Amino acid sequence: MQTGKKFEKLVEVMAALRAENGCPWDKEQTHKSLRPYLIEETYEVLESLDDENMSELAKELGDLLLQIIFHAQIACENRTFTIDTIIDGIVDKLIARHPHVFGDVVINSAGEQSVHWEKIKKKEGKKSVLDGVPKIMPALGRAQRLQQKAATVGFDWPSIDGVWQKLDEEINELKQAVEAGNHDEIEDEFGDVLFTAVNLGRFINTNAEDCLRKAADKFIGRFQQVEAHFKNQGKEMNSASLDEIEAIWQQVKLAE
Repeated sequence: MQTGKKFEKLVEVMAALRAENGCPWDKEQTHKSLRPYLIEETYEVLESLDDENMSELAKELGDLLLQIIFHAQIACENRTFTIDTIIDGIVDKLIARHPHVFGDVVINSAGEQSVHWEKIKKKEGKKSVLDGVPKIMPALGRAQRLQQKAATVGFDWPSIDGVWQKLDEEINELKQAVEAGNHDEIEDEFGDVLFTAVNLGRFINTNAEDCLRKAADKFIGRFQQVEAHFKNQGKEMNSASLDEIEAIWQQVKLAE
């Protein structure tokens, strides 16, 4: 079966699930009720990418595609738009935003393309270069995307030296806020430290969200080994001294 026919079959299956004699659960769903599933499936795709599990990636992409088809079917029933509207829109957008591929514009690097991309979006009606970054994004990822977009119009440090200096400055301001004991100011300055740290990550070509996720996973692995050590000793971890726990922690790190 050709790809187009397979896609049509998927759309037909989803329509059948939503039909009068379809699945009770599927028939009850709305755009809003499906929201958590869309988020969950997206994270499962990301997890399979992190694990470099290609067979699992194929399955998770299928689950994510299902969510798109689901929303399209609900919209079709509500007569707001159809799956064709979605496909036509993204095809038109891709062609319009890649004139160096589908037109006669010359672009020689990914950096030039990013700048040109933002210019095109401004012509499409966006009032700010920062428009289009969802507020609901994880905060680290959102911060990095905002910084990337700002950089396309020249709002950026000329070198990493400025970022290091800014990070030192923000840490000192956070220390002062902590000493002053003003909670609102502490939150504000801590946010500035995080925002600048994300910017540093951008300069060293790392993704802040991925780095923190890996750090959290590393912490879980090490902590659970420390827990296992005390359990094997027949001792409760909370009865051990901090020095004892730290010693085992260092052993776990050295063994990696």
